[in-house]
Amino acid sequence: MVASSKRVECFADDTDLEASSRMPTPDMMAMEVHKVAVLQDRTGLRSFRHSLSEVFFPDDPLHRFKNKPFFKKVVLALQYFFPIFDWGAHYNLKLLKSDAVAGITIASLAIPQGISYAKLAGLPPIIGLYSSFVPPLIYSVLGSSRDLACGPLSIASLVMGSMLRDVVSPEDTKEYLEVAFTATFFAGVFQAGLGLLRLGFIIDFLSKPTLTGFMGGAAVLVSLQQLKGLLGIVHFTTKMAIIPVLKSVFDNRKEWSWQAVVMGLSFLVLLLTARHISTVRPKLFWVSAAAPLTSVIISTIISYVLRSHEKGISTIGYLPEGVNPSSVSMLHFKGPHSSLALKTGIVSGLLALTEGIAVGRTFASMKNYQIDGNKEMVAVGSMNLAGSCVSCYVTSGGFARSAVNFNAGCKTAATNIIMASVVLFTMLLLMPLFHYTPNVILSAIIISAVIGLIDVRGAILLWKVDKFDFLACMSAFLGVLLLSVPIGLSISVGISVLKILFHATRPNIAVMGNIPGTNSYRDLAQYKEAKRMPSFLILGIESPVYFTNSVYLQERILRWIREEEERITNSNERPLKCIILDMAAVTNIDISGIESLKELKRTLDRRSLELVLANPVGEVSQKLSHSGAWELFGPECFYMTVEEAIASTSYKI
Repeated sequence: MVASSKRVECFADDTDLEASSRMPTPDMMAMEVHKVAVLQDRTGLRSFRHSLSEVFFPDDPLHRFKNKPFFKKVVLALQYFFPIFDWGAHYNLKLLKSDAVAGITIASLAIPQGISYAKLAGLPPIIGLYSSFVPPLIYSVLGSSRDLACGPLSIASLVMGSMLRDVVSPEDTKEYLEVAFTATFFAGVFQAGLGLLRLGFIIDFLSKPTLTGFMGGAAVLVSLQQLKGLLGIVHFTTKMAIIPVLKSVFDNRKEWSWQAVVMGLSFLVLLLTARHISTVRPKLFWVSAAAPLTSVIISTIISYVLRSHEKGISTIGYLPEGVNPSSVSMLHFKGPHSSLALKTGIVSGLLALTEGIAVGRTFASMKNYQIDGNKEMVAVGSMNLAGSCVSCYVTSGGFARSAVNFNAGCKTAATNIIMASVVLFTMLLLMPLFHYTPNVILSAIIISAVIGLIDVRGAILLWKVDKFDFLACMSAFLGVLLLSVPIGLSISVGISVLKILFHATRPNIAVMGNIPGTNSYRDLAQYKEAKRMPSFLILGIESPVYFTNSVYLQERILRWIREEEERITNSNERPLKCIILDMAAVTNIDISGIESLKELKRTLDRRSLELVLANPVGEVSQKLSHSGAWELFGPECFYMTVEEAIASTSYKI
């Protein structure tokens, strides 16, 4: 339909100058009123394809292949699926120098972190080094981020350890490893599947408030778990909840070792001080990056010289030399623990994916480039699929390593290759040196790493901005501490989904008025200077109209009308004659919403009140036209703006 227009003359009655002075007809001049155009129809197949494209391919990934010769398409396809062919084609010695410095720097952090996080997951320390070797190599080929440094994560390690330890004892090493590797395989399938099916929007259900509370609770719980190492306790609970952990600490107080306490607290202070220095002075990022490895070296020397393992301070002990052994034979998809492996893989994989993509996007925005979220999911999923076959557990891009990588001046994903090379060198030649490394230093490294996950300022901000978000945050925090990690996360996600449903079923309706001296109509509650229009009630609907909220909207609009009529009676103003619904924020409408509008129209007609719609968007106008609502209302009840609606209907009332 082609939009047309008409001219409406609005003149004031000389006997009512005061009322006419408030009418929204600037200078009492004629106004051109435009008809609302109905969106052009698409064929059923075309409409379906358009909807699918908007949902699954909003970035139009195939646009680069249009109008290109076959050979160019092949090259572009290789670069798209394997980004290493893109940045590798332009690689030079200058880039290598920058990447070498960054790669060696993050390796100094990755080695002690890998050993520590493996312990956090209940796995042998060597598994942490294995997980810092193969997965980064795979990401360097498939990943689209220049800054992401891959390896084990504190949060994924915590979740995996807490979920597995509830059923399987880490002391049963073989069975525990089998379940861990199988869970990693499922995590990889889940992550890669999301990317291939372009379902990345699923991770958006892990909202910022949810993650803030979840990570804060997890950080407190992890820190308390490390009291086993800091206090030198031998017998400790495997449960991941605050009450069993604290009970275990005090029940085994006879096992406390003052030597372990002194060493642990000393290095913890050193690590936290280094972290503070790097936070205050970003140029000194290397202080925080080098602190964990420095602490490991110093504590190992002290332990060896003083024979501290004979004085109540346990050490890592023997670590096998060599590259990752195959673990394909340890993947079991049937048996008593297959469901546990599946649940653990999905939960830990989802959290790892969320952190990796969030970190990648953060640093990409700082360097003004974009990463493809779905490709990142495939890359991370491939890391874990391959890793599960070579003795690795769940990995992704971690914030701490990536921040160090970014500050060290990385240029490409080659930093992951260099880091993996340093880890390989360590596994081949330096493993005997870790024999005397105290376990207490690993506890100190874990505490210093996870303490940054406690975002007190973020929680305070949530309280100020949105109490519902704060409730979701605290639910996750307390759920993790008092119940368990999976239950805490589930409760928080449930509250976040409940918030979505609440906003979907109870959208806001704003009573609008004219801003004096302008043609704008805004919410009276927000703009105190806005003025009501005599005989008009202007309501702005601020959401799509679906079956979930159509009845509510109809009832709420009738209530607004009743309250407006009561206000008019009490103020002795001109009677209400017309209701204008501003549809600018109504992005979509379904058949239930249309039927509610029809019923509202009939109800108001019986009360001699006119209902008009202003600025219905394309898809809404199309559905109104196809449903017959357009004919029921009549073309004179649809206007492009509130101003034109008032100008066109004022002469009738």
